[in-house]
Amino acid sequence: MSYVVKISTLVAICISFVADPDILLAQNDSLKSTPSITVITIKGAIGPTTTNYIRRGLEEAVESNDEALIIELDTPGGLLSSTQDIVQDMLASEMPIIVYVTPSGGNAGSAGTFITLAAHIAAMAPTTTIGAASPVTMGGGQQDSVMKKKIFNYSESFIENIAEKRGRNAEWARSAVRDGEAITETEALELNVIDLIAENLDSLLLKADGTDIEGKTLQTKNATINKLEESLAEVFFSFIMRPEVMLILTMIAIYGIVGEVTNPGAIVPGVAGVIALILVLYGSAAMPINVAGFILIGLAIALFVIEAFTPTFGILLTGGAVSFFLGALLLFQDFPKEMQLDWYWLVPATILMVIFFGWIATSGIKAQFTENRTGLESLIGKNAQVTDTVSATGGKVFIAGEYWNAVSTGEEIKEHEWCEIISFKGLTVTVRSHQSEKENDHGHL
Repeated sequence: MSYVVKISTLVAICISFVADPDILLAQNDSLKSTPSITVITIKGAIGPTTTNYIRRGLEEAVESNDEALIIELDTPGGLLSSTQDIVQDMLASEMPIIVYVTPSGGNAGSAGTFITLAAHIAAMAPTTTIGAASPVTMGGGQQDSVMKKKIFNYSESFIENIAEKRGRNAEWARSAVRDGEAITETEALELNVIDLIAENLDSLLLKADGTDIEGKTLQTKNATINKLEESLAEVFFSFIMRPEVMLILTMIAIYGIVGEVTNPGAIVPGVAGVIALILVLYGSAAMPINVAGFILIGLAIALFVIEAFTPTFGILLTGGAVSFFLGALLLFQDFPKEMQLDWYWLVPATILMVIFFGWIATSGIKAQFTENRTGLESLIGKNAQVTDTVSATGGKVFIAGEYWNAVSTGEEIKEHEWCEIISFKGLTVTVRSHQSEKENDHGHL
């Protein structure tokens, strides 16, 4: 009987599958894991480390077979070269990318506008803005004017192509570059610049659910969120590429190297200076450092070193300070406006530089006018402590770790008092009390 039941059950299952094969397929789908989303957060200026971070996020999303990659964005702008790399990766990506301008009060300015428009889905939180994508150039003259025009024309055509590729408002995109136009999230939605407005990440996932992207229907409603943080290396190199940090590293490099040159064998200043110099050179290779500024800072170092070895009573020191200030000013002028160095960094840095090398130069001048003393002569002018009352006939003092026979200039100096050595004869030093020195000073007109 049991065999009859088993056979009947097997036949029923086969008949059910033939009648409706979707039953087993549905059961197979139910065994699939919950859909997932990788989320990365970009806050601050766009640079080379941002490019690496986004690429790593895309790789993680692909490896995890995620529904999409979400980029939470809040940036004032950044480097055009890094923006180009990011946009190229986004346009070539088969993984759906959602750019979400957040939090409230955030901004997708300049480079952020390009990145937002390049997303498969562009979203903004309430009270956020997008636009002001005009490239910033520095300098003047005919050559700079021609270069500025070329950069503007390229940026305008670049953002237009991005908007057309994603089916967004190309005319507004051009105006964001040409006129620096910026709009709110509500205006952006009305003008077909973005696809939706979301109060938070959960709202974004709910609204993006069911969206068809190049033949793939997103299932984001109940997706698991996997936050991918910046790596330690990305955080570190992003930090050292900030203009103010690069200025500080430049100063450390100068202090350390010059300190080692003027005081050979110190080791620590030299090592610190070389490490700082390597980091500065790395940042210079990755960022648009102005060559003229770099040369001026090099000239400042040379002038400071010469001043340290051949004091010119401040002439070269002044020249070095001016050269350093102008060099630091020019060094970061090719950075986007939002990444340029502020005056409140330049002025204190220059003052500290003058104080440091002024102290070195002053020490060098004093050394030139100070009589060289060796052996017992080096004791003259130093303070000693009386260990056995000193008078004109004798006594003992302690100085430089040794006990010496001593005689005074006439007065009696009590035990434990301090005195000054004024001369020596053989192994006996002549001393005077500090009190008598003060009395002599007050007694002269």
